[in-house]
Amino acid sequence: MRKGDDQSLLSLVIPLYREASHFAESIKEIIAILDGISMRYELVLIDDGSPDNTWEVIQQQRAQFPQIKAARLSRNFGKEAALAAGLEHVSGDAVVVMDGDLQHPPQLIPQMVEQWREGAEVVEAVKRSRATESASARLSSRMFYVMFSRLTGFDLHGASDYKLMDRRVVDAWRGMGERNLFFRGMNAWLGFRRVQIQYDVDERAGGESGWSKLQLIRLAMTAFASFSSAPLYLLIGAGFAFAILAVILGAQTLFHKLTGNAVDGFTTVILLLLILGCVSMLGMGLIGIYVARIYEEVKQRPRYVIAEWKA
Repeated sequence: MRKGDDQSLLSLVIPLYREASHFAESIKEIIAILDGISMRYELVLIDDGSPDNTWEVIQQQRAQFPQIKAARLSRNFGKEAALAAGLEHVSGDAVVVMDGDLQHPPQLIPQMVEQWREGAEVVEAVKRSRATESASARLSSRMFYVMFSRLTGFDLHGASDYKLMDRRVVDAWRGMGERNLFFRGMNAWLGFRRVQIQYDVDERAGGESGWSKLQLIRLAMTAFASFSSAPLYLLIGAGFAFAILAVILGAQTLFHKLTGNAVDGFTTVILLLLILGCVSMLGMGLIGIYVARIYEEVKQRPRYVIAEWKA
């Protein structure tokens, strides 16, 4: 069988959370695009414990489109876990991961498939513009990617979860057993032959983002802790810097004491205690993040729990 011919299977993984208001229209648009590709296809829909009637909408769409497989997680495990559930239940020779709100334009799928047919093993959709995001969100995202690149060596600027992966890449991803998931970073770590396609972020088809600021901060901390130990070495560097400063100030204080020019007051001492106290607390907090990640990994709990599976 030739790669990408009529007998090849294309899988789409779509995690869903509170998408009931618009997903019926979104799936019709996605399937209209897939029908124009000369490949068999399946859609693997993962309901991430939505509190609305997203699961009922999925069931209705399954009755119309037999290519749909679906799973309902027992609770909200988060998008990263929902992606893992989808990737672990696909059968395709190529797998596309995308959102169900049409901010990932399905019109790119034929281009992705063509790049895959030409030999690319990962086809990444990279954001060209973030017109739908606020200035603060764009600034926070830019800061995160700069820091992530400096600490890990992986440049994820403009990256999104919208990707096509060859079956070899999916199998390699499934072999990564960690519980603290950061899909974009894990995908970049795998390597393989990669091609980028730029796109403009569209308006959401409906509903609101399921990401809160706290969840985004937690994801950022997971990303840093999972892919780099550099913050721990920075903490050691800060300790050496303060040790050198302590030696200099100690020598200066001893000199003034011996020459009879000691200065009254404790301003310097108080400031040093405050600074060292802050650094110590931040250091313990940083170590605590890594210890918490180790604790979560060694428990070996499943990434997600499936309550219902409809194939």
